[in-house]
Amino acid sequence: ESLGNAASSLCIDLERQQCVGLEINANHISSVREGYVYGVARPIHLGRTTHLWDIRIESEQGRLVCISRFTIIILEHKPS
Repeated sequence: ESLGNAASSLCIDLERQQCVGLEINANHISSVREGYVYGVARPIHLGRTTHLWDIRIESEQGRLVCISRFTIIILEHKPS
């Protein structure tokens, strides 16, 4: 979820808009007891009001740990 939000934040005008998680689907394939995990978020759809991300998390050895699809809604800031 953090990867998808960070990625969407790079694709919008943060002065006018904000990212809010709408739906997440994750399948945990295996566990990691030590070391690091690495995640990559790739866009599936970058629309005006929604973003859809494919997120894969792997172990240091390159073993798939989790695969996720994350939908984000892009909201305009309300005038103050």
